[in-house]
Amino acid sequence: MHERKREMGLHSDAFIALPGGYGTMEELLEVITWSQLGIHNKPVGLLNVDGYYNFLLAFIDKAVEDGFIKPSQRHIFVSAPNAKDLVQQLEEYVPVEDSVSSNLKWEIEQVGFNTSLQTEIAR
Repeated sequence: MHERKREMGLHSDAFIALPGGYGTMEELLEVITWSQLGIHNKPVGLLNVDGYYNFLLAFIDKAVEDGFIKPSQRHIFVSAPNAKDLVQQLEEYVPVEDSVSSNLKWEIEQVGFNTSLQTEIAR
């Protein structure tokens, strides 16, 4: 599954989450985290149809209030109730510049992972 998400990340211009379940939430939070870590600076959007993500947005606001998420990082993603507004926000998106780390990549080899060690582990 990670390979599929990596490929999606490498070839996408943006990420959009529609209402969904556990898999959608996992993928959404991973691309938000990738942005936080500086792995990408692509826009991330929530299509908040009929307020589907209102509780998630409230949870994130609470995490900011409690100091678990930096206030500036609350803006790593955008949300809108309809596709037209969401696309507009994605087009206007300006990446958050205070990432936790920088120069991380999806490619394992570029972060110094020893591929021969991976072969040994697989045995």
